[in-house]
Amino acid sequence: MPKLDSLLPQAAQRGVSVLVGGVFNSGLLADPRPGATFDYAPASQRLLDQALSLKATCEAFDVPLRAAALQFPLGHPAAAGVLLWARHAAEVVDAAVMIDHPIPRDMWLTLLSQGLLPWDVPLPARRPHEGP
Repeated sequence: MPKLDSLLPQAAQRGVSVLVGGVFNSGLLADPRPGATFDYAPASQRLLDQALSLKATCEAFDVPLRAAALQFPLGHPAAAGVLLWARHAAEVVDAAVMIDHPIPRDMWLTLLSQGLLPWDVPLPARRPHEGP
């Protein structure tokens, strides 16, 4: 995660806000399946396996992977928002629902404990409607 290690900390240090794009990594985090793409090329089996593990953990908390992918960048103090490319109106509606989908902090902590997120990553803050 080079941007997480370098660009975002530098932006925060300088008081610069960043809009984060590519949160679905060309589709891998929107719908991880054989043939899914990462950086506009077919995802490797290793990346697909990681995405499927992320999806399984999210589903165990009743959270769609799309919601986690959209909300995760917002944990960083430099992230002011996320950018999303949509092919049709239904994807815009879905994104609006996913950005507001409640995500329990325990899900993020579980992803950390499973090694699916770096141990020192800033986590999204719990929103008032999400409960404990």
